[in-house]
Amino acid sequence: MSYVLSIKNVNKTFGGLQALGDINLEIEESKTHAIIGPNGAGKSTLLNCCIGRLTPDSGTVNFNGKNMIGMQPHEINHAGMVRVFQTPEIFPELTVLQNVIIPGFAKRDGVFKFNAFGSVAKEKDIEADALHIIEDMGLLDHIHKTAGSMSRGDKRRLELAMGLVQHPKLLLLDEPTAGMARHDTNRTIDLLKKIKKRGMTKIIIEHDMHVVFSLADKISVLAQGRIIASGTPDEIRGNPKVQEAYLGGAEI
Repeated sequence: MSYVLSIKNVNKTFGGLQALGDINLEIEESKTHAIIGPNGAGKSTLLNCCIGRLTPDSGTVNFNGKNMIGMQPHEINHAGMVRVFQTPEIFPELTVLQNVIIPGFAKRDGVFKFNAFGSVAKEKDIEADALHIIEDMGLLDHIHKTAGSMSRGDKRRLELAMGLVQHPKLLLLDEPTAGMARHDTNRTIDLLKKIKKRGMTKIIIEHDMHVVFSLADKISVLAQGRIIASGTPDEIRGNPKVQEAYLGGAEI
């Protein structure tokens, strides 16, 4: 198997609290790997250690064979590991098209530039790529709207477009359907299935089991900062340890 991401013996403490304990995780290329667990289990802390927002106390995070520990978030992003956050991180005063163009330039140039728009007319390839991805996300009718005026579901899809325009090797999705109505959730599932067919490697943190079981090839379960189980969706669904830790004994 070819692994895009390999996490070995990662530990992280905050004061006297151990947020992550001896985390070992391997993410297979072209697969969707879901990480689930109760609130406070360490899921977002783990992603933050991967993207350089936090530095583990020990352990390694190897992405495409290179240890990311000590690298800055923008360096990790430019290497091809892109995160879509639980709370959309967009430019609310800019249009949808401008929001997607900015990371397109960032991927090419290695830096986010607000003065990029002056050269868009000369570099139609980036604009065309942005428009194609915006259409893919079902946002083509909104390209001239300011991002801050859109619904939460549309903002989530916009941030997904901002990630996809960078053509990542690994896409990290932190609760991509949080706060969405069911029809928006199902629409997002369909979009992520479309991306999955193209072979993009993804990690998804998600509480909605409908989303998890619709998308995941493999699931790892975090509880109190430790991985207590990993396996296929069927293996996780029937695991009594997971049922106890995650849902108080109820079946998933």
